[in-house]
Amino acid sequence: MAQNNRIIIQNNQFTLNGKRIWFNGVNTPWNNWNDFGGNYDDAWWNNHFAQLRKAGINSTRIWINCNNDQGAVDICEDGLIAGVLQKHWDDLTKLFEAAQRHRIYIMATPLSFDHFKDTGDRPSAQKWRNMLMNKKAAESFADNYIIPFVQKFGDCPWLWSIDLMNEPDWVHEGPECGNIPWENISYLFAVCAAAIHKHSDVLVTVGINMPKYSSDEPPWQGNKISDAYLQKLYPHKLAYVDFWSPHYYDWMGESYGVPFYMSPYGALPTGFGMCPSKPALIGECMAKGSAGKTKGTEHNTMVTDYENALKNGWQGVMPWTSNGVDGCGDLGDLEAATKYMAEKYGELVFVE
Repeated sequence: MAQNNRIIIQNNQFTLNGKRIWFNGVNTPWNNWNDFGGNYDDAWWNNHFAQLRKAGINSTRIWINCNNDQGAVDICEDGLIAGVLQKHWDDLTKLFEAAQRHRIYIMATPLSFDHFKDTGDRPSAQKWRNMLMNKKAAESFADNYIIPFVQKFGDCPWLWSIDLMNEPDWVHEGPECGNIPWENISYLFAVCAAAIHKHSDVLVTVGINMPKYSSDEPPWQGNKISDAYLQKLYPHKLAYVDFWSPHYYDWMGESYGVPFYMSPYGALPTGFGMCPSKPALIGECMAKGSAGKTKGTEHNTMVTDYENALKNGWQGVMPWTSNGVDGCGDLGDLEAATKYMAEKYGELVFVE
């Protein structure tokens, strides 16, 4: 497949047409919950992408399906995927047109732990749990959603990656999400990753929250998305993720360290536990910056978080969120850092 204008991996870094690119990024997870196939507002997304570009941002992570309560994906009681609403595809077409117009690279996230979360008024949560517990149903998600998605949009270079699920940790750990075994969760990742790699050049990751589930370093519990683990569950040479995208919030710091000021690789206390065989970026973190202190008594800021992440070998930072969907911050908290990075490291951020 042609690689021109496609972000690929070379020497454990992301590159575009032979030049390194660093993701001076954000999360814009949704404007209206379940936008695509729901209440999608094309003018809002165009305006927001323009704001991101003006702030020096080159990429954002978007939940293209938040929990499916708008019914974009037709899922049966047994978890089998029967089809997808045309409006979902139509809205995503407009999204990628907007991304191209404003030159914003998109990491698309098709699933979250929210799909599996039973809040007492979501009978559909059991359908999604059934999908994970049934290999044929998991394969139908790959066949009837993931493959059509990459067939429709995989040639668009602005779709640079797919993050298969937001924080699957909670699907495993949370009783409200089913306490699903990792073997079932990661089987889905394996079949989807193989499908994406077979049908496109789009890069694949999984937004795991805690490094204890994405690290083979002691004292953690083993990498649930390693090549070996995925291919043990689904013996296929294309069943692998291309890069690591762990999340970080301040409650994690005492146990795992503050990743901006650590290497992505190796064990505590100097490394965040990722395997050095793949590039790593920080897929979520607070837009208000990390707590704690750097050298001496200097307080961390978003500027120091971004810049130290670059210096320590992370391939990008994507804080939560650009549009203030909760109390973690918004573009106003971020833009001093993103503008600083774009000005100082522009040759890495805007690779034309």
